[in-house]
Amino acid sequence: MKNEIIDLLPEINDIKDEDLKKKVISVWEEAIKQGGWKIEDLKKIPFTLLIPDCGVNLIEHTRAVTQTALEMAKVILKFYKEKVKIDFDLLLAGGLLHDVGKLLEYASGEGKITKSKTGKLLRHPFSGSALAYKHGLPDEVVHMIATHAKEGDGGYRSIEAMIIHYADFINFESLGGKV
Repeated sequence: MKNEIIDLLPEINDIKDEDLKKKVISVWEEAIKQGGWKIEDLKKIPFTLLIPDCGVNLIEHTRAVTQTALEMAKVILKFYKEKVKIDFDLLLAGGLLHDVGKLLEYASGEGKITKSKTGKLLRHPFSGSALAYKHGLPDEVVHMIATHAKEGDGGYRSIEAMIIHYADFINFESLGGKV
């Protein structure tokens, strides 16, 4: 399954730290299994249930957020490189995993994707950060997953977490999503 995940999310190959790369893949593998999905399902799962018939799947959204975050970080460093430090490996891991909890939040039944029993109790920032923690990802990555959505509002966000948060919301709102 590792190779299939890398095929779907080629940005994984941009992570320089081999241990971090393996952990990102292991989180995706477990989320797929735990959620009862198959690898071929990932392109059929909508990235959100809040935009009816949005037409963007979880993989497209994950890649768009990751690439948006990388570009944002490059611009920030271009102008503020002496004032800001951004860890690109951590940023990549956070972007690639920010919505992995949706594989537990959603379920497939009767030909459509709905909230799962778990999803009714725990939104994806909670389940995703729990998976990342379980697989030994750095606290900084767990933090990005936990704080990328509204659950992180009003609290501390690292520079990488802020970038993932805004990259996620610009992608969500540009497609008509309302916060």
